[in-house]
Amino acid sequence: MQTANDTKSSFAILKKAPKGLSGAVFWLTVWFCLLFLLRMLPGTAGLFFTVIQVLVGIALASTAIPLFVRTVRRRMLWSLRNKLVVTYLLIGLAPLVLFVILVSISGYVAAGQFAIHLADSRLQEQVAQMSSDNGHRIELVSHLVQGDQMPLAFDRSDLSGGGVTGARPTLESSVYINGAPAMQEAHHGKTPLGLPPWAAEVKGGQFSGLVLDGNDLYLTALNQRKLRDGRLLSLITSLIVDRQVMDRISTGLGRAQLLAERESEERTREGRLRRRSTSVSGGMQIPGVNLLDIQVHFLSTIGVTDWGTGDRDNVPIQVDSRPSLLYNQLFGSSLGGQIIDAYKTGLIVLCVLFALIELLALVMATRLSKTITASVSDLYEATQRIDKGDFINRIGVKRQDQLAELSRSFNKMTGSLQRLLQEQKEKERLQSEISIAQEVQANLFPRQITSLPTLELHGVCRPARSVSGDYYDFLVFHEAAHNGHASRKETGVGIAIGDISGKGISAALLMATLHSAVRAYRFASEELVYSESVLAGLMADRDDLGGDCDELFQSPGRILSLLNRHLYRSTQPEKYATLFLAHYDAQSAMLTYSNAGQLPPLVLGRDGVVRRLDRGGTVVGLMDGMRYEEDRFQMRSGDILVGYSDGVTEPENDFGEFGEERLMEVVRRYRNEPLHVISNQVMQALDAWIGAEEQPDDITLVLARQV
Repeated sequence: MQTANDTKSSFAILKKAPKGLSGAVFWLTVWFCLLFLLRMLPGTAGLFFTVIQVLVGIALASTAIPLFVRTVRRRMLWSLRNKLVVTYLLIGLAPLVLFVILVSISGYVAAGQFAIHLADSRLQEQVAQMSSDNGHRIELVSHLVQGDQMPLAFDRSDLSGGGVTGARPTLESSVYINGAPAMQEAHHGKTPLGLPPWAAEVKGGQFSGLVLDGNDLYLTALNQRKLRDGRLLSLITSLIVDRQVMDRISTGLGRAQLLAERESEERTREGRLRRRSTSVSGGMQIPGVNLLDIQVHFLSTIGVTDWGTGDRDNVPIQVDSRPSLLYNQLFGSSLGGQIIDAYKTGLIVLCVLFALIELLALVMATRLSKTITASVSDLYEATQRIDKGDFINRIGVKRQDQLAELSRSFNKMTGSLQRLLQEQKEKERLQSEISIAQEVQANLFPRQITSLPTLELHGVCRPARSVSGDYYDFLVFHEAAHNGHASRKETGVGIAIGDISGKGISAALLMATLHSAVRAYRFASEELVYSESVLAGLMADRDDLGGDCDELFQSPGRILSLLNRHLYRSTQPEKYATLFLAHYDAQSAMLTYSNAGQLPPLVLGRDGVVRRLDRGGTVVGLMDGMRYEEDRFQMRSGDILVGYSDGVTEPENDFGEFGEERLMEVVRRYRNEPLHVISNQVMQALDAWIGAEEQPDDITLVLARQV
């Protein structure tokens, strides 16, 4: 039972394992750990699992690195504070670290090279001293060689006061005449160097330096001099480089080591020459005086001459020293005294001053970073509040810098947004009211046009804005009802076309006033005539009674005079309207009209002649007491009356205005089509003329055709 529970727990853990890239890293890590255990199997199986583990490790690294970079970007670098810290590290600390590393490496190399230079200089000083001493000794030897008696051997004491051992190294000397041994001092160690063929006669008569003879290193001085009898005298003085010599070279430096390596005559089994090396070291490791007094290990090479062939080569030299030792070697006894103490004190004070400056810079950088991050945090919190609809909140500003100005600008923007939202709500309310006004105005236009048996009617109005200042209406008149019959015959129709000064709501309101006034006069005249017919005793046999119902409206000039007085007294002085009123009698096809400043409607006859209906007077509502003339004519079959507002003829483009001629050309082209087709063609021509520009004015078009 417990095992089953453990199994369920294991599956639950696996189900909770991360998905996506994190899941891939998780499972690769699991497999890597499992393969780490399997690679311990012996034999081929362990090698196989080792190779698989390497491949899984490569896949894990390829997956984990992008995941780490993404995690750092999303979490560590999301905060501005962390970004500033990383920026400071990249801009400020990284160059400093690189500079310190560069200076440390340069100092380390300089210290090591200086230690090598000191060791090499001491070797060269020893060689120079030997060469100088050898020059004095060859003078003595030349006198002895040219004397009557020539000893077969001599001791160094004959020339320089005897051999010295102990503190000073032992020198070995050999004398050659014309390349053959002549005298030899008693040696105290290895056999003195012989005279190789290349040194039988050296250039300049002297040679000195470090030489390699076999596996041994020597400091050698060779001097040559011509005797009076023409023979060549050679004096070789050598000093084997052993621990005693290396101790002298390493004095005050630490530990020095020379490594000589060359091919011997012995061969390996493969037939290759065996290489043998000889290492000579001296001195000792010196403990550091402080933590900064690190061990300096430096390897270089110095020149050496192969004594057997005379070829130049290099041998490695390694010096292990410390900066404190090299510093003492560089300045020596000049490290003491009051001036040096003053230098040290000044250096310490300068270091403390630099540390204080760095601390001050750190404090200032921290405060500046805190100021920046605090401002950004305030702005972020403010944006969160605004996103939740809190436009009352403001950021507290106490500083005088660019970030403070940014916070103040944000506060101003919040206030502006609050005002804009209020204005937007008000605008939406007004737009709603305008939509209602647009709907109401749409109901003012004839909703369903009923054509008379003798006259077809059509009208359309397209506002430039939400509501229109143009006006048109069809007022159908009927005969009086006889014997209680509800159906009445159409006796005529009134046609009204108007244009209100201005655009928008004010023009629409005046248009509604004009519409109501025209309708009121129409219904008032009908009601007046109907009342008279009732008082006459409902004379059903009088056929001419129905014709009198519209007798008031049969005088468009009289109606215009009444409308002018009404608008003049009920509107502002600058408000006025142009209006065309006409009455069509169905029985006689007689059209009576009066035009109050409206663009004259055009009547296109069957014969193509165009009649302008321009008789009338000035606009209505501008001046009181105006009178309007009337005119009448009889419509013939096929005649088309075209009434329009200035929104039809006045639109302009690069070719000028649309104009009456283009309007009548479209009507003439489609005159035999239904009226709504003619209207659509006119609207299409207008849209093509206006193009992509905004419609400049309200467009109203009224068509009436005599059947």
